[in-house]
Amino acid sequence: MVNKLYYGDNLRVLRESVADESVDLVYLDPPFNSNATYNVLFKAPDGQSSQAQIEAFDDTWHWNESAEDAYWQVLRGPNSDAAKMLEAMRGFLGENDMMAYLCMMAIRLIELHRVLKPTGSLYLHCDPTASHYLKILLDAVFGKEAFTNEVVWKRTTPKGLAFTRYASTSDTLLYYRRSSKYVWNAQYMPYSPEYEERYNLIDEKTGKRFQATSLLNPNPDRPNLTYEFGGHTKVWRWTRERMLEAERNGLIYFPSGGGVPREKRFLHEQEGVPVSSLWTDIPAVNAVAQERLGYPTQKPVALLERILSASSNAGDVVLDPFCGCGTTVHAAQKLGRQWIGIDITPLAINLVKRRLSEAFGRDAQFQIVGLPQDLDGARALFEQDPHAFQLWAVSLIPDAQNWKGGKKGSDSGIDGQVYLRTGKSASHRAMISVKGGKNVGVAMIRDFGHVIDREKALMGFFLTLTPPTRDMESEAVKAGFVETDHGRFRKLQILTIEELLSGKRPEMPFVDSTAFKKTRREFDEVPQSEMEF
Repeated sequence: MVNKLYYGDNLRVLRESVADESVDLVYLDPPFNSNATYNVLFKAPDGQSSQAQIEAFDDTWHWNESAEDAYWQVLRGPNSDAAKMLEAMRGFLGENDMMAYLCMMAIRLIELHRVLKPTGSLYLHCDPTASHYLKILLDAVFGKEAFTNEVVWKRTTPKGLAFTRYASTSDTLLYYRRSSKYVWNAQYMPYSPEYEERYNLIDEKTGKRFQATSLLNPNPDRPNLTYEFGGHTKVWRWTRERMLEAERNGLIYFPSGGGVPREKRFLHEQEGVPVSSLWTDIPAVNAVAQERLGYPTQKPVALLERILSASSNAGDVVLDPFCGCGTTVHAAQKLGRQWIGIDITPLAINLVKRRLSEAFGRDAQFQIVGLPQDLDGARALFEQDPHAFQLWAVSLIPDAQNWKGGKKGSDSGIDGQVYLRTGKSASHRAMISVKGGKNVGVAMIRDFGHVIDREKALMGFFLTLTPPTRDMESEAVKAGFVETDHGRFRKLQILTIEELLSGKRPEMPFVDSTAFKKTRREFDEVPQSEMEF
């Protein structure tokens, strides 16, 4: 299987592209119904928030036609328990944002149950806002007997004083399995220094630390285990044969002064403290500087590594239907799992692409599905969704940012920007305008030139699906050139989508990488990425 990163609605992708019982582990961190608009803030090189405030997603769901349709899909679907539960919830909650959220989640949970293998598991990451409702939904979709754990992850420490309630410091992970036969690999944490002090003896031959533990049987009525050993007749835990073998292997400790023999329990052979359902040892991303990418709901890689290590094996298929900045697929790639990621924003797809390239280089082999690969695909995307086309086209410029997150609405003639370094400390911007229709003309070039001047930008890139006319090219030339420490560049450049797909890039100074968060490379010896897209 080729690792795949899908652009599109995860419900459609699951139905059209993910087969029944083909996934070993699902992790999902869906947007919480918290009435919050999360922003990804790309910093300008001077450290200030740039105008390209990336509104990655608005996690508020509203009761509308889509929610109503999802509700009836569940009621008419094959899972009668889920249908009954959703109907009861609507009777209790009515038609509001919470109910819309639950309807959209229910239809997706049913699909995720379908794609899981019988030995598979699902972890749903949520906060207290909707966790109680989601647990009831999961009981209905998977069956109440499939509930395995409710894991509490302490993601932060209390901030300020809690005047009206207890401080909120944790998230919830709802862990369900598809059947009673499921993958489970117990996880352990290191012992505390205080506990390790119990291993206060040193083996003379190996130099390893150990503690001496009792070999006596708690049941005194075991005649077959009563014998003399080491000068003591006792009821032992082991048979005489096993005791003698342990002695030959240097595993018996004989106390000075003729004390009762004891077993050598070596520290290095102990697995550690079993991980419980309360996780306090994994800090949030804001406490792990080398991981922070600026994505608002980004989770630490260590959190996903624990989940993947516990509930999947090497080579297993891991699916994240809300992959965001790609922490799940990052952990899957690192641990040798196959993976499928899905997200509905070109921003997320490009963030994951960049992240995997920086972290794994050539080892990160995967295919991006759903974004155009040729001119016909680009035209089809424009006809289907002009706004999605605009967001995608901006992403063809290396390190470009969608203007104001690409949110629909008035864009003042700007669709994107990219920071450029023109000297040791000087940084400027190049503005980006995207046109997908057939009616492009010289007036658009003239207007874009005014936008470049208004924004005090160094240069601008006009991206067009339709080849430019000769008059458009002449008008672009009239904008003149800019002089930098890195050379002389045309101030206004026209690039066709076909040219960009063939590998052509704008002529410009170096991109200012200080505007972006870099992912720490996992394997220093990995050469530059040659990923399959």
